[in-house]
Parts: sequence; structure tokens; C-alpha cells
Amino acid sequence: MNKAITIVVWLLVSVCVLAIITMPVSLQTHLVATAISLALLATIKSFNGQGAWRLIALGFGTAVVLRYVYWRTTSTLPPVNQLENFIPGFLLYLAEMYSVVMLGLSLVIVSMPLPSRKTRPGSVDYRPTVDVFVPSYNEDAELLANTLAAAKNMDYPADKFTVWLLDDGGTVQKRNATSIPDAQAAQRRHDELKKLCEDLDVRYLTRERNVHAKAGNLNNGLEHSSGELITVFDADHAPARDFLLETVGYFEEDPRLFLVQTPHFFVNPDPIERNLRTFETMPSENEMFYGIIQRGLDKWNGAFFCGSAAVLRREALQDTDGFSGVSITEDCETALALHSRKWNSVYVDKPLIAGLQPATFASFIGQRSRWAQGMMQILIFRQPLFRRGLSLTQRLCYMSSTLFWLFPFPRTIFLFAPLFYLFFDLQIFVASGGEFLAYTAAYMLVNLMMQNYLYGSFRWPWISELYEYVQTVHLLPAVVSVIFNPGKPTFKVTAKDESIATARLSEISRPFFVIFGVLVIAMLFAIWRIYSEPYKADVTLVVGGWNLLNLIFAGCALGVVSERGEKSASRRITVKRRCEIQLVDDERWIPASVENVSVHGMLVNLFESGLKPIEKGTAGVIRVKPHSEGVPETMPINIVRSTKGDGFVSIGCTFSPQRAIDHRLIADLIFANSEQWSEFQRVRRKNPGLIRGTAIFLAIALFQTQRGLYYLVRAMKPETPAPTPAKSAGASK
Repeated sequence: MNKAITIVVWLLVSVCVLAIITMPVSLQTHLVATAISLALLATIKSFNGQGAWRLIALGFGTAVVLRYVYWRTTSTLPPVNQLENFIPGFLLYLAEMYSVVMLGLSLVIVSMPLPSRKTRPGSVDYRPTVDVFVPSYNEDAELLANTLAAAKNMDYPADKFTVWLLDDGGTVQKRNATSIPDAQAAQRRHDELKKLCEDLDVRYLTRERNVHAKAGNLNNGLEHSSGELITVFDADHAPARDFLLETVGYFEEDPRLFLVQTPHFFVNPDPIERNLRTFETMPSENEMFYGIIQRGLDKWNGAFFCGSAAVLRREALQDTDGFSGVSITEDCETALALHSRKWNSVYVDKPLIAGLQPATFASFIGQRSRWAQGMMQILIFRQPLFRRGLSLTQRLCYMSSTLFWLFPFPRTIFLFAPLFYLFFDLQIFVASGGEFLAYTAAYMLVNLMMQNYLYGSFRWPWISELYEYVQTVHLLPAVVSVIFNPGKPTFKVTAKDESIATARLSEISRPFFVIFGVLVIAMLFAIWRIYSEPYKADVTLVVGGWNLLNLIFAGCALGVVSERGEKSASRRITVKRRCEIQLVDDERWIPASVENVSVHGMLVNLFESGLKPIEKGTAGVIRVKPHSEGVPETMPINIVRSTKGDGFVSIGCTFSPQRAIDHRLIADLIFANSEQWSEFQRVRRKNPGLIRGTAIFLAIALFQTQRGLYYLVRAMKPETPAPTPAKSAGASK
């Protein structure tokens, strides 16, 4: 009975809203109603209204959006008999409707996300057996050593979990490759990693052939293991000490739970953050997904497997014959299969791993291309909207996650639509300048306000649009290719721990400079047309403003593809740990504290009166009390620099591990404390608001435009040739 009443109420409200948004009113009345709606939305937002108030505010915003959709559909499309206007005009209309649909799906998913889970789940004595899988393909031994060591350091009964290195780079197929150098390299890798695993007390496992990429590798691990739960860490995702304690208990609480997913936290910036210098001050791109969207999906039992930093139930995986491998995004596909079989998932919003992101823009685009193509494969092959076994909201959750990757199409249309008018005088939008501003400007403003309300401190204004633009240029052909040939894409491993020795333009930067040049020419056309056609000035001003907005994004993108030089992708992490240092030929243990640390070394302050700066190249030993059992307390170090401070001597030193087990102490120093990741995120999560956020973005865009053009000019200058040695007397001519 209550359900029937709810349905009736929703139908009545929907009819009333439909009547209001389709009511014929004058432009002035529309402006007044829109202004009132925006004022109410802004007022509730400024007081950070939650619960019903939040829904009311979003309701006012939705009304403005729907009013725009009605006006756009009924009053602005070019006549069908003018194909040169209608075709580009209708494409623009479809792009806008896509944006409205994605906004609607976002409102369903994240309007009221679940709060973060704070308490540790399960009973104290619940300790199921766990197999920890670290799949690998081409990562180097040092990177793997730190990840495997961190996994071994997890606070969990040693007889209850087993760490496995699943090596797909040393398969029998690769060791018997036709190319002798390739076969030899695979054999060397196989021998090296097998020895590393023996030293770390980790199981090494490879297979005959590289079939079904990562999914096949994980399934091979399933066949050779027996733990009740399966934990997956990417090769560059090192877990904190409390990872298992924070996750396994949920499986005791729900026997139908197949997944506990945790966020992917990264200790290094992605190329956009690195080149724009925003990593320490602005929330990362992935924080919007892991901080808000996954919590929204979790509300509808739609949080999905993200390929790493997750725990899965073996029984559930056996229900679907292991990890799915039809698409190249086996993680989301596996979750879809299990959700459709009535298994449940949980999302724990606490960073419990630290990983690496691609360092170069080309690798970043390669990674996103794989994600986009994989999601398109799921959309085509698995058809989540019609998947049996899913609830309505779960269908919407998966449609939102897959349809999102169609964004290159509308972004391309939004980029080039003003050019149709400025260059070719095509009337793809039938409206006066005043109507355009009254409806479209209000729609854009309310869209920005709603996004800021939904994502707040997790995504600053205009940053999502920038990320979409810089990806669109190269993702568009990738998405088109998978639509026409869904089975073609193959799994490609993302490059990890890269470094850029010198500042340079990205090897895939050329299209961005071409687009920027075209948009600059379009601005000159707009100025000329305002001067030569004053009777069209209102429309030309609006279209020119649209082109200017595109130009701002295009200019900022020039800075994105101008790679800053850095010695390493590794970042230093602030760590406060007491320790002792012993220098070579000195039996004393000097009291000290670790200030920051990276995977390669650390900064240590030595506290002893009368101590002088230490000579570069001096060897020593650090002694620190580890968090986990079985971790050595000492490890050799090399001092690379030293400075005298006020009451202390600061030394920069590199790790010099002599044994594989030394990596457990390195991992203990860097990855043991998960709270440091949470604290780092809290510092960055500040909501600047629309006005200040827009001002910050404009300042970034202006500076990055100049920097990108400087890199271009520098790249165009011919290199100075090396001087030719002078010829000796009597040399032949």
C-alpha cells in the first residue's frame, strides 16, 4: 500500500513539473523564474543543506535544466529542409542531450551518497584465509619487491594469508619465443623474480601461455590457490599494514558479499597535475570517482571492482567461472556478472594502498584509451541496461559508468560547433543572442552550481571539463574503433615508474597546437564579423564567447602537453619516525628522525651536539623499529648530501638494500601507515566555490598557455651542432 501511494505521489509531482516546464511564458517571465530558482539553489547550497534540503535545491536546478531542454527541443532546431544547417545543428542537440542524460544519471547516483564507513567490521576472531594476488607483466624487480614486501607486512596472521606473484612476463610461451633476445629476457626475468619470491617468502606462479591477459592471469592464480578470499593488488599498488583488517570483516556480516573495494590512492601526480603543478593543492581527478561516485554507487549496491585494492570471495568468483575476460576491463565486467547473479558489493572509502600513476602524457592517454575501449565493450557485449538479474538502479549505475566514456563525441562537437557559424555562416542554432543568453547561460550556470553542490571539495570548477578535453583528442578515434570493431582492442599494460629527464613537448602534443591555432583564427573571424555585420552582432558575440571558452581550454591544454622535467616519478612522502643512524667506521648510534621518504631514499635529521656535515658518499646503517613482525630493523644506506641545521644535521640518503628482505623495511617506512594518505587527501579537499574556483582556473589557463607556447618555440629552434674538429695539416680535402 505504501509503495502504491509513493508511486502515485511521484506521478502527480512529475505531471506538475511537466506542466510547469512546458508552460508558454515570455522571455522576461522565464528570466524571473530562473533567477528565483538559481537564488534558492544558491541559498541552500551556501548553507550546505543536507537531506531533504539538498534534494529540494537539486530539484530547483533540475527544473531549470528541464526548461532548457524543452526550449531547446521545440524552438531552436534548424528546419529539416535545410540539411547544411540541420545536420550539424542536430548533432549539437544530441551532444547537449547526452550531457543532460549524464547529469540525470549523476543525480540518481550521487544526490544522496552513503556516508563513509568509519568502524572496522566483523568480529575480532574472524580471520578467513586470504590469497593475495599481485599480477605482473613487465614491471621491474625493484618495483615488485616493494609491493610484495608491503603485502607481506600486512597485519594478519601469517598462517592465514599467502602472497602470490602472478608473473605473465615469464610464461613458457615468452621463454620459448621465436626471437632469441625476447626469450632470453623472459628467462632472465623468470629466474630473477623466482629468486626474489623465495627470498621474500612469496609464492611465484606463471603459466604456459598469455591467454586473456590480466583476467587469464588471475584465473590461473585461482586454480592454484585455495583461500576463502582473494585480494588483488596491481604491481605498483602497495598496501598499508591494516588493509586486510579494514576489509575482510564485511564478508562475515554478509554471506552474499562478493566484493570489498577500496579507493586507489596515488603518491605521484598524473601528467596533468604534474605539468600544471596542482598535485599538492587541488584534489586529484580520481578523488571525484572514489570520494563521491563510488559511495553513490554503493548506495544502490552498484560499487564495482576496479582491478586492484579489493577483496573478493572465491565462492562468488566460482559462480561465474572466475574473472570475466570478454572485455579488456575485466574488473567492471566481473562485477557486472556477479551483481546480475544477486551478489552484493561494498565500498570502503579509506585509502589503504599507495600506487603510481602514469608519468607521461602519452602513457596517461594509453591508460584512458584502454578504460574507454573496455567500457564500450561492456556496453556492447554485456548490455547492462537489459541485463537480467540487475535492479533498475543497478542498471542505471552501470549505464552511467559505461556511457560516460562516450564523452569524446559531445566534447568534439562542442569544440567545433562555433566554427560552423564563424567560418561558414551556418545557422545551427535558431535563436537570438538574447534568447541564447537567457536560456543557455542559465543552463550552464545551474549545471556548474549543481556539480559544485554534488562534488564540492572533490572536484573544482572547470577541471573535469579540462580533463575531458585533453583526453578527447586521442580518445575519440579509440572509441570509434571499438564501436566499429568491438573485438579488436587488446589489453595493454600501463607504463609505471617512468621518469622524464628533460623538459619537452609530449610526442602526441601536435593536435593540441593545431586546434589552438584554429580557435585563434576563429576569434579573429568573430571580431571581423562583429565589425562587418553589426546587425548580427548579438549572435556573433555569443558564439564568439563560446569560442573563447574553448580557446581557454585549448590554451590550458598546451601546458598539459608540455612535459616538465623530473628525475623520477617517485614522490617524497612526509613520515615522522624515530630512528638511529650508524656511520661507517663509527660504532656510535646517533639518534635521528625520518622526515620524508620515497621508494629510493629518505631525508633524515641527526640530533647530536657537535656533529658536522657528513661527506657525500659516506655509507651507513639505519635502525628503526618496524610496525610488522618479521621485518628487519636495520638496512644499509648511502649519504648523498648533508647540511647543517639549527641543532641538527640533515642528510639525504639512498637505500642500499643488500637482501630482498630489506625491501620489507623500505615498505614499512613508506606504506605501513594508511592514515598518512587520508591526511594528505584532507589537506587538498577544499571547496573554493564557483567564483574563486573559476578565477583560479583562468589564472592557471593563462599561465599554461604562455608556457605551452614557450615550449613550442623552444622545440622549433634547431639544435646547435657540435663543433667540427679542425683538420690537421696535410689532410685530404
